[in-house]
Amino acid sequence: MFASRTKAGRPSPGPLSIWDPVHLGIDEHGKHVCVGLAERNLAIAGEPGSGKSVALNLIAGHAALSLDCQLVLVDGKRVELGLWRACADTFVGPSITDGIEALRHLQSTMDSRYDELLAAGMRKITRDSGVRVIVVIIDELAYFSATVGDSKEQKGFVTLVRDLVARGRAAGVIVVAATQRPSADIVPTSLRDLFGYRLAFRCSTNASSDVILGHGWASEGYTATDIDPAARGVGWLIAEGGIPRRIKTAFLSDEDVAALARYAAHLRNDGAA
Repeated sequence: MFASRTKAGRPSPGPLSIWDPVHLGIDEHGKHVCVGLAERNLAIAGEPGSGKSVALNLIAGHAALSLDCQLVLVDGKRVELGLWRACADTFVGPSITDGIEALRHLQSTMDSRYDELLAAGMRKITRDSGVRVIVVIIDELAYFSATVGDSKEQKGFVTLVRDLVARGRAAGVIVVAATQRPSADIVPTSLRDLFGYRLAFRCSTNASSDVILGHGWASEGYTATDIDPAARGVGWLIAEGGIPRRIKTAFLSDEDVAALARYAAHLRNDGAA
């Protein structure tokens, strides 16, 4: 049921579930690193070329192959997440107006879901609720919060993201937000602390590392400045357990992403038929 065969006879991935753990890579001991994103949110940051894009594509791939979720992609550059466009229910490119409109629609959906939960005497959406989880992936956060548009639009965008992260969990809304500029003006403490999970790739300063991981972790020896600039995909992950864990993400080439995206789009089209 959950695997099919390619022409070469090798198993190909079948439908997954967004409630299943997402495989990110391995840790320093060679153990697989998987995180359950259902009822969680994830912030990702790192210098250009540090591995942020691959991490985003790993998560987008799992979500795209999960027929029990809707996929909303917000990508200021269009090319980081663009290969998944055919799998997305909503795709937003470099337009802060479109981004705000999409987030407002999600906010309205979230509020409607809470009305339905209240009427049904339930506290949250679960795997057995029959309601599709909404996965929102945003790259690049700094583009929408500090680059494009005017200050009112930028603040409005960040306010909407903060609301989705703060209130979306029980309504089945997962937010994954990434930036190349981990600074307090891009990821303010009031927003960062709402993300239960955080992943910091190579950063140039301890302050930048702490912006993502949390204040004080650098002084405890958990700093993304100690990552070799050539070690792409290596980062510090805070997830289950609450202590930073050094990991190396799995690698997906552009060809891998394109093939998975085509296959996921095929699965989604069949599922909608």
